[in-house]
Amino acid sequence: MPKVTLSNGVSFDCPPELSILDSAKKHGITLEYSCDNGRCGVCVAPILDGETLVLQYEEALAGELAGDVILTCCRTPITDITLAIEDLSHLGSLKAVTLPCRIDDLTLLARDVLELTLRLPPAADFQYYPGQYINLIAKDGIRRSYSIANAARKNKEVTLQIKFVNDGVMSDYLFNQAAVNDLLRFEGPLGTFSFRGNGSKNLIFMATGTGIAPVKAILESLDSQNIKGSNVYVIWGGRYLKDLYWDPSQLALPHRYVPVLSQEQDWQGFKGHVQNALMSLELDLAASTVYACGSELMIKESMQLLADNGLPKNQFYSDAFVTSN
Repeated sequence: MPKVTLSNGVSFDCPPELSILDSAKKHGITLEYSCDNGRCGVCVAPILDGETLVLQYEEALAGELAGDVILTCCRTPITDITLAIEDLSHLGSLKAVTLPCRIDDLTLLARDVLELTLRLPPAADFQYYPGQYINLIAKDGIRRSYSIANAARKNKEVTLQIKFVNDGVMSDYLFNQAAVNDLLRFEGPLGTFSFRGNGSKNLIFMATGTGIAPVKAILESLDSQNIKGSNVYVIWGGRYLKDLYWDPSQLALPHRYVPVLSQEQDWQGFKGHVQNALMSLELDLAASTVYACGSELMIKESMQLLADNGLPKNQFYSDAFVTSN
């Protein structure tokens, strides 16, 4: 059976029917991932040695990245291979569980954004790193992925910020039918988007739309000791001012907030794309770490633009929101 070896010496066997990512999970090894279907590109890995077989289309790599790179969620080895990535040991202790929950509150944050608060059973043991997501499971078995929008709370409540999707089955239920005390289930925590704390001069949190949800959770979990010596920037983009439904001034954490709007006519602040707003700040990207969450296009364009201007690729962490279809 082919063996996968990581750059920090960790290794595991991978049978031909499993992807590298799934085999790592089976062995209790956590690799970077998010969508698990080849679209977000978070699980990209340079391959140093060996050959692999494509199990599913690597959409995130289509014409975007050059060199010997693969997506671990889409490939299986056909020989022993060596990858230039390391396992995330700090995430390995948290195992995904499936739990019942009830709707505790439904609040419309914007015309097309709903905040859903879930109440867990008193004895439930649910732990997660801010930035991770869950799969919400409705009573008909429909499941969708949503990032957790809050840091851990003593009352164990979990909040989600959900954007309405036209013709979306889950959207129709949550926006038009759901009621307080409805019984649901969820699976999690999932994904590896989380704070890494590497002591960079600049910590940049960049989001579009409801991509602010996991960023909000991370920021709520930090305090001045976590980011001592670092400057914190929160860059959030939407089309109109009413789309920016959260006020970061609620944070106790010192930060600079940079709202960015693309279609507001009389807006005097930053206009266009969040990555261009970041570039206009003229920060030292070599001394920065970026956490980006939002659309697939924003993630791809930001990754390339920032790398071209001095941001080390291993200091760009992302979670691309991909549609269910």
